[in-house]
Amino acid sequence: MRENDMAEKEEIFSKVLRAGRRTYFFDVRATKADDYYITITESKKFTEEDGSFHFKKHKIYLYKEDFAAFTEILEDMTSYVLNHKGEEVISERHQKDFKKEYGSEKPESEQEISTNNFTDIDFDDI
Repeated sequence: MRENDMAEKEEIFSKVLRAGRRTYFFDVRATKADDYYITITESKKFTEEDGSFHFKKHKIYLYKEDFAAFTEILEDMTSYVLNHKGEEVISERHQKDFKKEYGSEKPESEQEISTNNFTDIDFDDI
């Protein structure tokens, strides 16, 4: 099969969500057996001091057998956030006049979180 035919066959359907410095790409792709799966790619733009920029990408592969569970958990998580915090965006980044209610001390929930336990992983193309 020609290279162009493979590229056309691999990308079946796509949508893009632009969200500030981040862009999310949702793509339906085909396996070699011509079955479909979804990739979700987060691309984040980083600007250097000299004005140049680069992008960091993270990709999730989602296969049909996981669609129902993934959708259920995503709905649970989004409902939880909206039910507990509403739709209004509350953050220092989005609101310049945002004041922390807890003064200089971090709330208990943030004290327990340590970034030392996290690893920055870049899953470009697995």
